[in-house]
Amino acid sequence: MADKKDKIDPIDATFDEVVGAISPRVYGKEITSMDRKINKLAPVRRRKKITSDQGTFDLGIDIERDIEGIGMGVLSDGTPYLNQRGLAALCGVQNAHIGTISSQWKESVQKPRISTIKGILLEAGADFAQPHIEVPHKGVVHFCYPAEICLAVLEYYALDAGSNVRPEARKNFRLLAGSKLKEMIYSQVGYDPTGGIAEPLRKWHERIELNHQSAPSGYFSIFNEAHTVIYELIMAGAEIGEKMVPDISIGQHWAKYWDANDLESRFGDREKFPHRYPKDHPQAKSNPQIANCYPLDALGEYRRWLQDVYLDGGKFKNYLKGKKEIPPSVSQLAIKRLSPKLIEQ
Repeated sequence: MADKKDKIDPIDATFDEVVGAISPRVYGKEITSMDRKINKLAPVRRRKKITSDQGTFDLGIDIERDIEGIGMGVLSDGTPYLNQRGLAALCGVQNAHIGTISSQWKESVQKPRISTIKGILLEAGADFAQPHIEVPHKGVVHFCYPAEICLAVLEYYALDAGSNVRPEARKNFRLLAGSKLKEMIYSQVGYDPTGGIAEPLRKWHERIELNHQSAPSGYFSIFNEAHTVIYELIMAGAEIGEKMVPDISIGQHWAKYWDANDLESRFGDREKFPHRYPKDHPQAKSNPQIANCYPLDALGEYRRWLQDVYLDGGKFKNYLKGKKEIPPSVSQLAIKRLSPKLIEQ
């Protein structure tokens, strides 16, 4: 007999599809780039095992978000969670069904539903003494269901609930299997699970120190004009460094646009200048790199192109897709943060 997880194959899905799976009523309306602004960059903390001896008030809520009453957020130890209503919507059941799971969790004689959900968790190597964490926040006790619990309950209603299997659960399990639920929560509340911005910022600033005045007077360089893009990538959690140099992508596309539209006839000749990489970059072995710089008269044209063609036209999104080391949640944050309003004209 095939393993039950083979019954529903996970599918690739965009974050808009994932968000729509939880709250289709707000799909395309409620989620905005400002909603995903990173409010806290927290270090990764080792997950505490939730036991009956731990108590319920050891953790706090670092960041939360509400989509038409469906709450999600991240606890102070980095745990992504949904509230009871969010989990119920995900599974296509009433809130009371999720509350019953919590109330029956510790019964001496386990109901089949509880035994099955606990079995799913054990298969994944997880052990929860209770399915939710009670966390006081802003004067109210919140019932937070960790992402692992949410996926186990979702799998139950997608595969194991017999006549109570829900079509919404089957659909959402395909969308959110594996790490996608965690990534979706991190993305929607604007939380960086890596907590690792110090090193990318250091490498970026070293390049700035080496190159901020490299282009000759009267010309601009792509690196100096790419600071908004690079900064927002770092804030979204991208590892900017020797393996990810976004200004190369921008420079290559801009050079093609420059040639294809004969911008030299409008603004004058472009020039060359020496660009240098920090010593800990492998590119430094061939320093200086000879790069293009462009007449300042073309700066307005460049910024319009960056907004309309590179960012809004999908080239930036395609660049991120080609970077396998970037988690989808980071890519999504970067794309949404880099709206046209953030690019100065």
